Amino acid sequence: MLTAITRGVSPSMNNCELTFHARQEIDAGKAARQHQAYEEVLRQLGVFVISLPAEPDLPDAVFVEDAAVVVDEIAVMTRMGAASRRSETESLARALSVYRLLKYMEAPATLDGGDVMRIGRTLFVGASSRTNADGISELRHLLADYGYRVKAVGVKGCLHLKSGCTYIGRDTILVNRSWIDSTQLEGFDLIDVAATEPTAANALLIQGVVILPSSFPETKAMLEARGFNVRAIDVSELQKAEGGVTCTSLIFNSDDIDS
Repeated sequence: MLTAITRGVSPSMNNCELTFHARQEIDAGKAARQHQAYEEVLRQLGVFVISLPAEPDLPDAVFVEDAAVVVDEIAVMTRMGAASRRSETESLARALSVYRLLKYMEAPATLDGGDVMRIGRTLFVGASSRTNADGISELRHLLADYGYRVKAVGVKGCLHLKSGCTYIGRDTILVNRSWIDSTQLEGFDLIDVAATEPTAANALLIQGVVILPSSFPETKAMLEARGFNVRAIDVSELQKAEGGVTCTSLIFNSDDIDS
């Protein structure tokens, strides 16, 4: 069974960390409603959703994907690149410990889960402003005994690797090539986002359905013309906090519990 851990929107979301976006006023109430609609879409697609309560003092805590990397055998609790976010791992670790053996990253490693794109037994990891070489090396070490390959990908001009590319099934990656080193994605079919929608590369694949923000109609039409089943969802308030559709859930197969 696919399981997603999510977390409610913090009322202090306007104090979120920003790196590439200009700060805009976020309607926290609207963001909460959008997030609840996102959770409902996951449920409609057959995902079991575990919704953790909001963390009022942690503005970015809704972006649960950054705090852990979950594979079939273990969960790696990350040491996030923004020091203000590191305490987010505490409650998430308690929830994940039911399903996975936990491993923890240590300084000087930094890594955000939004920089990790898993395709099968390969994890593409963005070398970004939030994830350093030590973080990539430590993730490689922690996963080596389980047969995973970790491959670094250069990131520039965006927050995370999955801001610039995401896997959408059928050996295909949706990509903004100006933000990532796409030469590291050899062997996959690359679909470029619409030129007018540079931030459209963050999509979430669930049960053959590609979830995409509704603010990217040209990219949606392009994918549908290629035969992809696309479902658009409004996440406009979350986007103001440099969020997307992957970062607000941590999705894994709960049948793969390590006994």
